[in-house]
Amino acid sequence: MYKRIIPCLDVKDGRVVKGINFKNLKDAGDPIELAKVYSHEGADELIFLDISASYEKRKTTIDTIKKIAQNITIPFIVGGGISNISDIEMFLDAGADKVSIGTAALKNPNLIKEASLKYGKNRIVIGIDAKRKNKTTWEVYVCGGRAGAGINAIDWAKQVEALGAGEILLTSMDNDGKKEGYDIDLVKSISEAVTIPVIASGGAGKLEDFRDAFIKGGANAALAASLFHYGLLRIRDVKEYLSDQGVEVKL
Repeated sequence: MYKRIIPCLDVKDGRVVKGINFKNLKDAGDPIELAKVYSHEGADELIFLDISASYEKRKTTIDTIKKIAQNITIPFIVGGGISNISDIEMFLDAGADKVSIGTAALKNPNLIKEASLKYGKNRIVIGIDAKRKNKTTWEVYVCGGRAGAGINAIDWAKQVEALGAGEILLTSMDNDGKKEGYDIDLVKSISEAVTIPVIASGGAGKLEDFRDAFIKGGANAALAASLFHYGLLRIRDVKEYLSDQGVEVKL
């Protein structure tokens, strides 16, 4: 099975932004233009996250989602502010191939089961933002990383799989934006705890980090944002490197 490289558009007020540990956000460009570039460059999928939607209780910009969907030829995951089935339907109707649910799934775990039964598990991604508590434990955070949920990330990953999630988008809050590498211990712990695909997110800084996420962490996909937005690495370069390292990717 091919390992996937996924650029992520963190969107706030209609612009792509990037920060460190979910804070100090800086502008990184126009979401529609960046989406076109990544689709053309050979990204395997694209993720669009309205990073302030859950907190500010507003919906992701539907018009932007529609325009992106019309301009790309790769699978498209949308998240941010999803609180019920009608939100999911709205995003899928707007052109999303999958939806990513975070805060709402913790508040109402039955939403995972309901969505999975209605749309198929392959369209339901559960976002888990995790912060390290000690060497082997991570706590789940909600509302764009603003509040601890008091739940063990490994336990929650197992639960979302049992409820019908098709995939997990796993973000290390400790490593996010630092470009010092993914939290491989976290990625490995979650990947070994579930059988569904895990997308590693938070901390990519160099080519070797992608290799480690796959070979050491057991991830099925690796997400990066600022590395790609600011041209520090190209998707093609990452894939060619991984192929040379024996990781099976779609060139």
